[in-house]
Amino acid sequence: MSRRGLSLVLVAGACLAGCATSPPPLPPTAAADCGPADVAAPVLRLAPAALGRELAVQQQLTVTTQGRTQRIDVLLEADAGAVRLALVHMGQTAARLSWDGRELQETRAPWLPDAVSGERILSDLQLAMWPATAVRAALPPGWFLDTTADTRVLRHGTTPVVAVAYPSPSRIEIDQRHDGYRLVVDTRDAR
Repeated sequence: MSRRGLSLVLVAGACLAGCATSPPPLPPTAAADCGPADVAAPVLRLAPAALGRELAVQQQLTVTTQGRTQRIDVLLEADAGAVRLALVHMGQTAARLSWDGRELQETRAPWLPDAVSGERILSDLQLAMWPATAVRAALPPGWFLDTTADTRVLRHGTTPVVAVAYPSPSRIEIDQRHDGYRLVVDTRDAR
């Protein structure tokens, strides 16, 4: 399984944390000359088939925002026809998402904060996991994706907005500058 495949659920947890007023630092490999972003990342709508493979993982997300850290379990499946995601917190399903390339379906627990956006979750997942060529092709004018073997940086002009780091095959980190959260995803099971 590729490092980008592991990142599929990183972003889901970030959206659970809400917005922060002071963003955490970027990963060292992506932090050069980067202050807080003043624009939100564009919403991506990439076809499930653009992933190019099937995926089934169980992961634990650690979300840090406003100096608080929370953990949530995520179950993820992706194939050419759909991306399916379940967020589980303390044994209860917080949300289920399904994206078939045309429609995003979302069911939510009543206690899940309104700030959690299925649309943003899907977009962040695709930024972290889908092939860079597919992401670049979907970006609006003025947006760029820089990649190395172990990082991705989405920028607006010259301003970094989102940084994704892949420090190991089982760990991915996303630093969402505009929305002010940092995610660490640890993969526990993959098939």
